[in-house]
Amino acid sequence: MAPTDGTVLVLGGRSEIGLELAERLVRRGARHVCLAARRSAGLDAEEARLRAAGATSVTRLEFDADDLAAHERVLTDALAAQPPVSVAVLAFGVLGDQARAEDDAAHAVAVVTTDYLAQVSVLTHLARLMRAQGHGRLVVFSSVAGVRVRRANYVYGSAKAGLDGFASGLADALHGSGVRLLLVRPGFVVGRMTEGMSPAPLSSTPAQVAEAVADALDRDRDVVWVPGALRPVFAVMRLLPRAVWRRMPR
Repeated sequence: MAPTDGTVLVLGGRSEIGLELAERLVRRGARHVCLAARRSAGLDAEEARLRAAGATSVTRLEFDADDLAAHERVLTDALAAQPPVSVAVLAFGVLGDQARAEDDAAHAVAVVTTDYLAQVSVLTHLARLMRAQGHGRLVVFSSVAGVRVRRANYVYGSAKAGLDGFASGLADALHGSGVRLLLVRPGFVVGRMTEGMSPAPLSSTPAQVAEAVADALDRDRDVVWVPGALRPVFAVMRLLPRAVWRRMPR
C-alpha cells in the first residue's frame, strides 16, 4: 500500500513538522488523516488546514504520549479504523531544559520518558499491529543530536541516541513483514520548539523537513538526513577528539 492509499496517523497532532508532512501527503493524494493529541477537541485549526489541502476526512484521537499504559488501547483503536493506517508519524517530543535537567532528576526523566520511552512503547505496539495488517510505514524522528551526544544538550541527545538505535534495530526486525520504517535525522529545526535559540549551521524549517520526508517515503528510503549535507558533516564529527567535542555548542 502506498503512503497515500490509507489513513495518515499523526501522533502529535499539533506538531509543526507532523502537520506539514500530513499536508504534503494529502496534496500527494492521501484523503484520510487522523490527528492524535492531548486535548484533541481543540484541533479545529489543524483539521481545517488539512481539509483545505484536500483531505476528505480528518478524525481526532485523544493521545497522551506520557500515558504509557494507554498506548495499546489508543493505537489498537486507531488501526481498527477504516481505511487502514498506511503511514504512522511519531511527531511528538520535547526539547526540555538542559540546565534544569542537570540538577532536577525529575525533569531529566520527563524528557527521556517523552523522547525515548514513550516512542519505544508506541513503536512496539504499532509494529505488532502493522505486522498483523501486513503493511504500513512508520516515520520516526531521530536527530543529529543523537548521532554523537554533545555536552551542551546531553539529556535530549541521549534520548535521541537511544531512539535512533531502537528504530534502526526495529527497521531490521520488520524486514520482509510488509512494514517499513523511515528514520529521519534532522539538524536544528527553526520552529516553536527552538524559539529564542540561535539557529545552528545547516538549519532547516518544519516545511523543509516535511518535504524531505515526503520525498523519502515516495522513494522507499530507510534513512533521511535533513539537510542531506549533515550526513558527511557528522561522518567527520564522529572523529573529533573528545576534548574538542565537549566544547561543541548545541
